[in-house]
Amino acid sequence: MSAPAPSTAARRKLSIGPIALDVPVVLAPMAGITNTAYRRLCREYGAGLYVSEMITSRALVERTPESMRLITHHPSESTRSIQLYGVDPKVMREAVTMLVAEDRADHIDMNFGCPVPKVTRRGGGSALPWKSDLFRSIVEAAVDAAGDIPVTVKMRKGIDDTHLTYLEAARAAEGAGVASIALHARTAADFYSGQADWSAIAKLKETITNVPVLGNGDIWSADDALRMVDETGCDGVVVGRGCLGRPWLFGDLAAAFRARNGEISEQEALAARAHPPLGQVAAALRRHTVLLTEFYDSEEHACRDIRKHVAWYFKGYPVGHEIRTALAMVTSLAEMDDLLATLDGSLPYPGVDAEGPRGRAGRPKKPTLPDGWLTSRTLDTPGLRALAGAELEHSGG
Repeated sequence: MSAPAPSTAARRKLSIGPIALDVPVVLAPMAGITNTAYRRLCREYGAGLYVSEMITSRALVERTPESMRLITHHPSESTRSIQLYGVDPKVMREAVTMLVAEDRADHIDMNFGCPVPKVTRRGGGSALPWKSDLFRSIVEAAVDAAGDIPVTVKMRKGIDDTHLTYLEAARAAEGAGVASIALHARTAADFYSGQADWSAIAKLKETITNVPVLGNGDIWSADDALRMVDETGCDGVVVGRGCLGRPWLFGDLAAAFRARNGEISEQEALAARAHPPLGQVAAALRRHTVLLTEFYDSEEHACRDIRKHVAWYFKGYPVGHEIRTALAMVTSLAEMDDLLATLDGSLPYPGVDAEGPRGRAGRPKKPTLPDGWLTSRTLDTPGLRALAGAELEHSGG
């Protein structure tokens, strides 16, 4: 039986405003993960758009040292993509104005998907689109201040299954002039648990017709990405947890989409899929640490940062607990080299054991919201008080 013909969305290229992407793939912003070092590493393997860690608009306006460091791109990053999070239209406008005036970004993404209780309890993140007037004001302020720089929006389905916001918010964002809309097909209540609801992506694609719609959620492989495009008709995919410890996933994705576009054969795409033996994984871990050393200008800091990545890199590989623990305690590249030298680099790719879900998942949980948040879709005085202090440094959705 022949395979179904790929959808029009699967065949066409993706453009976000004036930015034409070689493949319709975006690296999702992940706090503490998608810094310059990791973006560079992923780019070495594949193609697409690589977005910064989430940065709060207030911290940027205040020019905190950390925010200024996070918006600094390496010269090799040809498209400088920054994700902002904010709850105040005035501050968001100031932050975007600064980025544009100082020529610090080629693309600005806005995060309305964070499900972290410390954010949602103050009305931020995935709770914010419930206040439709506030959401619209923030997006309009960013788009207006950005001028020719494309602004995009990333959101969740809503607070929970009885308080969905994504369709209304997407229509407002489209009307405000955003260049694309990405949907993580879970609610805040879902957190990262269960299975993403790809049918919501399909519904969003049917609703939004003037700008690209990107799908996010449960893309663990290139086959998952192709299936999402075929099932939902979305224009591209956003990859988050699936690439943790697997920067070569972007090479797989690039090959898969290029085959869909007829640029290479299916056989060439399959041959390009990464099945790295243990030695190549170890080399990627070390390369990541070297790039982190450049980013932090500190080998010791880089070795501390890489610790959280060790388990992701070696998922499924026969690397003992002692070696994993020791790698998570190194303070120098020399120590890392000594430990990696003890591994049998010829051990083959373990197959399915190295694939599938990774990163945090957790369980569904009742969203933590400000008192009375759900009683009105417009921002009232209690809501204004709740938003105070909402711009905290937490992972996006």
